Amino acid sequence: MQLYTVHVKGRQWLTDRIFEIRFDRPSGFDFRPGQKIAFVFEQNSRDYTLLGPAHGPELSICVRHVAGGHFSPRLAAAAPGDVFQVTAPSGFFTFKPSPRPAVFVATGTGVAPFVAFERAGVRDFHLLHGVRTAENLIYGPELAAAARAYVPCLSQPVAAGGSTVHFTGRVDAWLATRLPSGGYDFYLCGNGDMIRDVMRLIDERFHSSHVFTETFF
Repeated sequence: MQLYTVHVKGRQWLTDRIFEIRFDRPSGFDFRPGQKIAFVFEQNSRDYTLLGPAHGPELSICVRHVAGGHFSPRLAAAAPGDVFQVTAPSGFFTFKPSPRPAVFVATGTGVAPFVAFERAGVRDFHLLHGVRTAENLIYGPELAAAARAYVPCLSQPVAAGGSTVHFTGRVDAWLATRLPSGGYDFYLCGNGDMIRDVMRLIDERFHSSHVFTETFF
């Protein structure tokens, strides 16, 4: 297994639990938007999707900090210059252009591959992002600027006076009631239960569609 050494360049907290962390880019390190790398530590590994851009001078990933977790606290506490070992990029959850409209469906940090697609120039997609509250709509303005339709799906009601334009409910409920029937390219990333439920809905309502999946958790 080929390993690369990367050094921390900086970190930005996107919420109180989610952050983006940047690393220098090793020589000869190439990847396709949507691919992931594994951080290797203590004979274990953790996978994260590269955010892109694919040809930039740095590598970046989005991380949910799990208190008491085995690896995310290391990244949350890392200082500039700290060293990590990562694998070469891998995976097949990459954008595949076609005549069918693209529908991206994410929960939580499962939005990361779609950020990579957008930073690679993909445009005019539908994007559903399922989260509990509006504070967790990471990368929302960036993605909305490139999307045909950007749909936050919030499982908890917005407080009175909140300004977020959203759908109250799960992503599969929006698809079942708002997306016209037809053939689409569905890209599903995030919670395994969400992927199962949306796959079931696609079988029922969108028979001529193609589906690509990546389970994050």
